[in-house]
Parts: sequence; C-alpha cells; structure tokens
Amino acid sequence: MRDHTPDFKMHELSNDNKALIRQTVQQLFEKLASDGKLTAETLLEFWVEVPGVKRSRGTFRGGFLMPDSYIYISDYFQPDDSCTLSPGSAYSDGEVTLEKVWDDLLDELYYQIEIFTSPVSSSKGVMLELWAGNRQRPEGEWIYAVDRKVELG
Repeated sequence: MRDHTPDFKMHELSNDNKALIRQTVQQLFEKLASDGKLTAETLLEFWVEVPGVKRSRGTFRGGFLMPDSYIYISDYFQPDDSCTLSPGSAYSDGEVTLEKVWDDLLDELYYQIEIFTSPVSSSKGVMLELWAGNRQRPEGEWIYAVDRKVELG
C-alpha cells in the first residue's frame, strides 16, 4: 500500500498574519450576526492562493466553487437574541469564555491555512480569501455571504 501523503514541511503563520486573519474573521462573523444571518448551517470557508504554485480551483458538477476548506461556525458560536455571538452548545459547561471559543476556532483555521501555505517558505504574497455565510449545501450557491480577501505578509 502506498502512502499518498504529500511530503512537506509546515511553516507556522507569523503573529502578524494570525492577527490579520483573526481581525478579518471577527469582522465577517460580526457582520453575519448583526444581519441576523448566523444559523446552524453557517460556514466559514477559505481559499489560499500561493505564489508560484499552480493549481486550479476545484469545482463540483454544476460549476460550484470548491473551497480549500470550511468550518461550521455553529461548532463554535451561536447567535443570541441581541444578534451577538455567544459560545456554542459544545461549550455548554458554562465556564468557557468567548475568548476561548475564538482561540479554538482560530487555532483550527490557522492550522488548515498552514497546511495549504506549506509549499512556500514565506507567507509573503499569499492571498487568502475568506467567506462566511449560508449555502444551500456546503458546495452549493451562497444564499447569503460576506467575504474578504487579504494578503499575508
């Protein structure tokens, strides 16, 4: 049996890049919550463009964009009546702070981005597209979404 795991060395994101990603994701979530669009089906998706690495965006039949990865926001957060974010049901022990929930979600996101940026030794020039919102299904058309594209440095 052959191992098809890519041979790569992961490079940790810099603190500046982590702060940029955190700020961007928080803005997207706050927009969703304030618009009343944060539901159990809400996704955070991203696509990474690495300079010098040629790979086309994948699509499903029907031409839908297949993102590099997605995370269900409801695994971490739930909206409350005032349209703000509060810890999701996985954090129902009552002693968890909102900051801890953010840290968990962002740790997962950083790890996934580090995997996709591993072919290069520096994050300089890497473009990160983030979408947050609701689709008809994970690979379907957006019903409602907010998005942002940032360049890592």
